[in-house]
Amino acid sequence: MAPRAYWKGYLKLSLVSCPIALYPASSSSERVSFNRINKKTGNRLKQQNVDSETGAPVDREDMGHGYEFAKGQYLQVEDGEMEKIQIESTHTINIESFVPREEIDDRYLDSPYYIAPTDQVGQEAFAVIRDAIREKKMVGLGRVVLTRREHVVMLEAFDKGLLATTLRYAYEVRDQSDYFEDIPDIKLAAEIRQLASHIIDTKADHFDPKKFVDHYEEALVELLRKKQAGSVVEPIRDAEPAPQRVINLMDALRASLKGDTKKPAAASTPSRRTAKKKATR
Repeated sequence: MAPRAYWKGYLKLSLVSCPIALYPASSSSERVSFNRINKKTGNRLKQQNVDSETGAPVDREDMGHGYEFAKGQYLQVEDGEMEKIQIESTHTINIESFVPREEIDDRYLDSPYYIAPTDQVGQEAFAVIRDAIREKKMVGLGRVVLTRREHVVMLEAFDKGLLATTLRYAYEVRDQSDYFEDIPDIKLAAEIRQLASHIIDTKADHFDPKKFVDHYEEALVELLRKKQAGSVVEPIRDAEPAPQRVINLMDALRASLKGDTKKPAAASTPSRRTAKKKATR
């Protein structure tokens, strides 16, 4: 069954355009999810909207939008008023500029989408745009309206298609200085830096997302299987003790280097062999 498009429109670079579709590149629907139920009857609960002061249920036609401008005081905004300020949706992603990928701070990255052409007629134009982006080794920036809101999107060549990542606006990214200002500037001894570098070399690897297992999800699935089978649910393992506080940083680094063992890598490369030799000197 073909994936269902999240958005359909056109991709445009100057006078070159083609029909495209956006598909979400990530999903959380495969995760175990729960419904709230009545523990006495086992029936599912229905959410009911009630007035926070009177406690009385509110009919759907009486529900509206309000902006809290003071404690407990709301400025009512009608649906018709909100519709008047909707951003015009042209159903076209117009690539406005190109920038080096490394200039985009990863904090601005939001949600990824796949972009693919929707008909055979536009495939050649799509390939022109995709290959031009790939050859320049840059990313394109454009705008798209999704669920009423306008988003800036970063476009990059990805496999046979394009990867579009919506970007957060500047006001949505918090300034790091608020969190790091109390961290002092510490000048570390050369030996300490070398030991830490050796530890990193022993753990050097290539990223493979399949190596990382969602242990909580697996535990949930096992819990449900046991309950369905009528088995007694036992704790899987005790919580790991908190790490001991480091008293002597140099001793801790040396002990880490001696006690750390690493499984052989699947494929050996010159750079990885060099790193291993350095770590064992």
